[in-house]
Amino acid sequence: MENLNKKKVAILATNGFEESELREPKKALEKAGAEVHIVSEDKGTIKAWADGNWGSDYKVDKTLDEVSQSDYHALMLPGGVINPDKLRANPKAVQFIKSFFENKKPVGAICHGPWLLAEADVLKGRKITSYGSIKTDLKNAGAHWVDEEVVVDEGLVTSRSPKDLPAFNAKLVEEVYEGKHEDQTA
Repeated sequence: MENLNKKKVAILATNGFEESELREPKKALEKAGAEVHIVSEDKGTIKAWADGNWGSDYKVDKTLDEVSQSDYHALMLPGGVINPDKLRANPKAVQFIKSFFENKKPVGAICHGPWLLAEADVLKGRKITSYGSIKTDLKNAGAHWVDEEVVVDEGLVTSRSPKDLPAFNAKLVEEVYEGKHEDQTA
């Protein structure tokens, strides 16, 4: 198991994130020793989506106005349909995501989370996967989309759905441990 002591990871989310896709990567990163912050648009709490209904509330650690990519070693983007659709309309969220690629830092995105990568215009030539329903959007953004459990492309880790979380979490921890990837590009 990689030791992520002294590594800080941001999880960018808002209301409507898929609960397991935030909870499980957060647990895996913390178990490996990382400090993890939930970053969102506003202070307070954000509400999960779980099993077709609203789920638990999660405390927001920092707002987008309070953070920069320079505060973190990596970024993680959970899915859910509502969460990325709302965040991709927020220019601060999109720029926050893009800044991790510009600085060659690891990024993980699962399920519908890669929608945000399309909005940040960081997918040209990248091999990725996602929830199947957004495949065309990602291909139109320049990605080489494949149907695989987990895909790693120079520090970018993507997976399809909650069933892929064990593989996604293992690769996310590994990429955060490895740190910057010179070929991670925006």
